[in-house]
Amino acid sequence: MPKLTVKQLEALTLENDGQSVREDGNLTGKVVARKKGIAVTFSYRFKWESKFKDFACGTWPTKSLSDIRSTRDKARQKVADGINPNDEKKAARIQVQAAIAATIAEAERKAAENLTVEDLFNEWLKDGVARQDGNSELRRSFTKNVLPFIGQKPLRNLTEKDLLAVLRTVRERGLNRAVVILNNDMGQMLRWAEKRKPWRGMMEDGNPADLVDVKKLLDHDYQEQRDRLLSPDEIRELHNIFSRLEHDYDALPAGKKYSGIRPVNPRVQCAMWICLSTLCRIGELLKAEWQHVSLDKGTWFIPAEATKGHKGKRQDHHVFLSSFALAQFKRLQKETGHTPFCFPSKDEKNHVDTKTVSKLIGDRQCHFKNRSKPLTGRHNDDSLVLSKGKKGEWTPHDLRRTGSTMMQEMGVSLEIIDRCQNHLLGGSKVRRHYLHHDYAKEKTEAWRLLGERIEMILNAWNVMPAESRK
Repeated sequence: MPKLTVKQLEALTLENDGQSVREDGNLTGKVVARKKGIAVTFSYRFKWESKFKDFACGTWPTKSLSDIRSTRDKARQKVADGINPNDEKKAARIQVQAAIAATIAEAERKAAENLTVEDLFNEWLKDGVARQDGNSELRRSFTKNVLPFIGQKPLRNLTEKDLLAVLRTVRERGLNRAVVILNNDMGQMLRWAEKRKPWRGMMEDGNPADLVDVKKLLDHDYQEQRDRLLSPDEIRELHNIFSRLEHDYDALPAGKKYSGIRPVNPRVQCAMWICLSTLCRIGELLKAEWQHVSLDKGTWFIPAEATKGHKGKRQDHHVFLSSFALAQFKRLQKETGHTPFCFPSKDEKNHVDTKTVSKLIGDRQCHFKNRSKPLTGRHNDDSLVLSKGKKGEWTPHDLRRTGSTMMQEMGVSLEIIDRCQNHLLGGSKVRRHYLHHDYAKEKTEAWRLLGERIEMILNAWNVMPAESRK
């Protein structure tokens, strides 16, 4: 059988589609009609283990006839040497694929080794933590205090010194409480990583957070568990400060009001007195909606989703308003009753941020903040410092503690105080199943006593500071 020539192949037309062409050496080509013209796919036929096999030698004209014959000759030699060219080709393909897979795996390994603290934070934020605020405070805190310093550091190189450096920058701003919170958050993130791939492989030397002793960074007199109470004199002083600031500001000429200390917003004033007289948490109050407040019945309902739970457990809370607390809600209703929220945001589409009031109160006690410079757009004075600062800074949450202590002093039982604070009470499951008394009468009486006590403090002569009686 003569050799095929290029001219013979070029002479093929669409009519030859599907036909076969052959030449010596068991080289067979099949004519295929394609959009770009005629092509011939060649294969070498050989016998292997009593069966005929075909070995692909290439396609003309993509591959020249001489190259096709060369491929055939090499395959024929493999057969003569006892090697199946198809198996060899398959093995070579597997080796190439294995090499590619190994290259990819090595690249992934190196990439994993270089995953940064910021990479971990982003994944933890996505899959590892779900705070009530949608993780917005975590994102703010890490963006400000952590990521600018160690965000690009590979996790495998992270040490306790890096964590301490981050905490010290916060401590240098005088923020003891923020140091504790940030240390807890970084520890939670790293403990989450310690149990999961690929992060745990980067912490072979252990979790650096376990080596951090945050107590050494704090002031010697710092107490994580606050016990600040406002005395009757301080409660009256706070009331007088609210009134004096309003009077002094109103007395300023119109052209000089910008230089005076602005009075405390009436909404903030109401929030303080409601916290004191109902024992509510400031965050729960700032989420309050008018649909849950009945001024006619003197009640305020706090749904479970708006409360602070312990270990994920929450419960509805019914507050029976004393005449004092009711008066504060009525005053507040004149300010915000046109919106769905008792404390609306600026656009009135949602409630105000739950940290707003605490920040406002703190900004007016700058004596305790150790700030290097005033914060832009924030108050920066000591107008709300009580007792000349001798007892330290006070916070909205201290009013909740103060009110509950006042109840205790008036003989209200601890169980009723706990219920007024909406604490989750323990006890036998059987008892909780069968005993369903809601203690509404007892709680109403406790809140009434507290309201009357506050009114007495604010009005009675015998509780006024000695210097005020002169």
